[in-house]
Amino acid sequence: MSQETVKIEAKRWTYQDYLKLPDEERYEIINGELFMVLAPNLFHQDISRNLEYLMWNYVREKNLGVVYYAPVDVVLSEENVFQPDIVFVSRDNFGILKEKAIFGVPDLVVEIISPSSIYNDMNVKREIYEKFGVKEYWIVDPANKAIQIFTLESGKFKLHFFGYETGKASSKIIQDFEVELEKFSKA
Repeated sequence: MSQETVKIEAKRWTYQDYLKLPDEERYEIINGELFMVLAPNLFHQDISRNLEYLMWNYVREKNLGVVYYAPVDVVLSEENVFQPDIVFVSRDNFGILKEKAIFGVPDLVVEIISPSSIYNDMNVKREIYEKFGVKEYWIVDPANKAIQIFTLESGKFKLHFFGYETGKASSKIIQDFEVELEKFSKA
């Protein structure tokens, strides 16, 4: 999840350790390091809700798969357990959906950055998503009213779309899905 994050105890964390954490708080494990995720601000929540709503309605109408929103665990490996803001899993990829979490690589991930998550979301998580083969990665920057969409090509993320304040963000993975930036950045 891309809100305020706080690094916890310096030990190597795994998904098995993660399962023992209290449910009252939210956490992510990034390369074996545990981070507590604080609640997002309301503007972040507005963007997340609006984008998830637009994406889910489109995906459901076209019967393309499912869309989940935070908090939902995405277990990429024992040492990489994330709670992205929005996740799309195509019908062809339903095998990764389990009762407790998504165990495997979603088709599309959206992270909405905050001041404390910029480095992790734009660098560390981006590299991990690329390494594990996420096909499309959206980075939404509320403070700058910008969005970057990366698509996986030959194992590397390539910039597919960059928008600032206005324009239509389009997905390569969710066929023909487009959204006006203004439509999901307003309360």
